[in-house]
Amino acid sequence: MVEGIPLWTIALVLLIIFCGYMALRAIREDYKQEQEYIEREGKVYMDRIQEARSTKSS
Repeated sequence: MVEGIPLWTIALVLLIIFCGYMALRAIREDYKQEQEYIEREGKVYMDRIQEARSTKSS
């Protein structure tokens, strides 16, 4: 099956698959970092609201 296909064509297909895998991995990592940033900023916002409520109550 592979005998009629040039070696460079097989290498090209393997590189395309590898690039796709690396792109998906990078997208997943970016999403993870973005979620961590959103959680951090949300905590800062909620802390600020809690502080304002406690100051207002006092």
